[in-house]
Amino acid sequence: MSGDEEKDHTEESLHGVAYEAPKGKKNSRNLLRRYDSLDMESGMVSGHQLHGRKVLNWSIVLQLAFQSIGVVYGDLGTSPLYVLPGTFQNGVKHVDDILGVVSLILYTITLIPLINYVFIILRATDRGDGGTFALYSLICRYAKVGLIPNQQAEDSNVSNFNLVLPGNDIRERRAEAFKSKLENSQFAKVSLLLAALLGTSLVIGDGIITPCISVLSAVGGIKEAASTLTDDKIMWISTAILVCLFTFQRLGTAIVGYTFAPVMCVWYILIGAIGFYNIVKFDPMVIKAINPWYIIDYFRRNKKDAWISLGGTVLSITAAILRHHPEYVKDAFYKSIPGPLYWPMFVVAVLAAIIASQALISGAFSVIQQSLALGCFPRVKVVHTSAKYEGQVFIPEINYLLMLACVGVTLGFKTTEKMGNAYGMAVVFVMTLTSILLVLVMIIIWKSSLFFIISYVLIIGSVELIYLSAVMYKFDQGGYLPLAFSAILITIMYVWNNVYRRKYYYELENKVSHQRLMEIAADTSLCRIPGLAMFYSELVHGVPPIFKQYVANVPALHSVIVFVSMKSLPISKVPSEERFIFRRVEPKELNIFRCVARYGYTDVHDMDGPLELVLVENLKGFIRGDYRSSQTITNGGESPEAGIESLAEYKDTIQEEKIEESIEGEIEIVEKAWRAGVVHLIGESEVVAAEGAGIGTRVMINYAYNFMKRNLRHYDKLYDRIPHRSMLKVGMTYEL
Repeated sequence: MSGDEEKDHTEESLHGVAYEAPKGKKNSRNLLRRYDSLDMESGMVSGHQLHGRKVLNWSIVLQLAFQSIGVVYGDLGTSPLYVLPGTFQNGVKHVDDILGVVSLILYTITLIPLINYVFIILRATDRGDGGTFALYSLICRYAKVGLIPNQQAEDSNVSNFNLVLPGNDIRERRAEAFKSKLENSQFAKVSLLLAALLGTSLVIGDGIITPCISVLSAVGGIKEAASTLTDDKIMWISTAILVCLFTFQRLGTAIVGYTFAPVMCVWYILIGAIGFYNIVKFDPMVIKAINPWYIIDYFRRNKKDAWISLGGTVLSITAAILRHHPEYVKDAFYKSIPGPLYWPMFVVAVLAAIIASQALISGAFSVIQQSLALGCFPRVKVVHTSAKYEGQVFIPEINYLLMLACVGVTLGFKTTEKMGNAYGMAVVFVMTLTSILLVLVMIIIWKSSLFFIISYVLIIGSVELIYLSAVMYKFDQGGYLPLAFSAILITIMYVWNNVYRRKYYYELENKVSHQRLMEIAADTSLCRIPGLAMFYSELVHGVPPIFKQYVANVPALHSVIVFVSMKSLPISKVPSEERFIFRRVEPKELNIFRCVARYGYTDVHDMDGPLELVLVENLKGFIRGDYRSSQTITNGGESPEAGIESLAEYKDTIQEEKIEESIEGEIEIVEKAWRAGVVHLIGESEVVAAEGAGIGTRVMINYAYNFMKRNLRHYDKLYDRIPHRSMLKVGMTYEL
């Protein structure tokens, strides 16, 4: 925002007031005036630190935990289907190599999923929401590194924000210094956004590769019983299963979770029992793999080949028979199953593979919902599949595209060898990006000790970089696939977000000034007609230019006007009672109000009830509070002397009656306007590159963005909450 805009914004803000009692004064009438950030707004939102947080009883927690076995943890349990074939792609050269790889798997699982994710990264969730985008949102909440200038001081008063003020401690000073550097660096802001977009696109790409490799690996086991089946037939069987899996998604996460969880419980019991059986039957000494020396010995024997095999070992992040039969390495899992258990185990393995796919599909839906709320993804329809639990979503368009991509990858690759390389690339890249963002969280938010931060970077960072170098070696052997998917997705996301930001700046630069708003309201050629008009935009500072466009074409104003700004906060949820901020455009006789409706990136927009009803009720609540606050300021001062106390009480009673009359009078105006009819005005924008724009900008706006807008469903969650019979779209052209 330019210096002139900041000055104009400051001048307009003087019309909004909020109040707090001075220290040492108990009389509620002795209040101070304070100015806030919203143009002429009503003031801060109250809340408590723990306010709005739901307390779940143990029965609900256990239900959700049971669902998570089928939705989340399936991906971890199916690694035995493909990890060893991916590690020993050229066969086992020495029998002790089995111990080295098993030891490597053991300590990889201990260090990465257990220590790093369970004990460290899960502490950095955004009220239960995780992933690179949630970490990015968490950082944006504590530092002004977002690229859209819609931050307000009042946002920090939302219960879920939990900002920490700087102190004198050395860690806090270090955090403030580092945060200041980030906030003053445009390069750092863009880099953080690109990291979040890359992490999101890789998760979506993972949602394509995981179903393919899991199902293809499981179905490939049928060769043990039907050796005449060719790879092509197995490929087509896997394709049919994948199509059924994506068709099943529309039923919702809860149904999918309850259906899959029992299967995963059986799967874990069976693979544990089969593992124990093979250890006892073939080589109990395989437990020697707990000794990390075998890892060193494995690298010393195989050198470069051992380093390359890390690309397969990393798949275990998501066996004793080989000590006697190393030639079984390509089909180690099915070769280890006792004969009578083969068919039951095959069926359970296929089901487990399907369930493993569910984890990444659900993750793809979740990250797209997060990026959609923050303007980083084209608008698609998000269906909330559970009225009981939040965060369970289904996105029809994305589900269809993921299905087509999975079918294409399965038909193109046919076998799991190159898929394993692609999967490893996606997994390690996401891990590395997550750790980078986590280090920022440690510095800025947690204010961790320097020793802890350096130790984390040296230990976890080094391990992840070694794995990253190993998977990059197989770039041309399938490793390119997730990066190719990511390149396409990140281009789409960046173009959409870039134009989204340009539109916001255009509205900010062309907003209606307070003086111009007064001139329009006082224009005698404009008649005031009965009714309530609500103008919607995402601009939080000032009146959007849609109002000028409307007035230029319709020479009439409704008796009550509310400018509603729909704002996404970098938090997962906003408590309903803290959602709306109102202010009044002076003078009161105009009956014009401003409102900011704040939502988190996982909030359901219709969770509070019909939009116009919720807004009207909150508006009436604001009018009551605004009148009483204004009257308190007018009558402020010390308590009356004892000798005239009864007279003062009488005057207070008379004044109270006048206030009530004024409140009821204005509320009656609002209710009368509401009964006369509500019209919802939404901008229908056409975006073109401004004259003189560079060729890159013209290509991005005129071709890339407009192509997406024309060919993707232009869906806005807000539209679902507005009756179409009372919706009016105002056409505008944005020259960006």
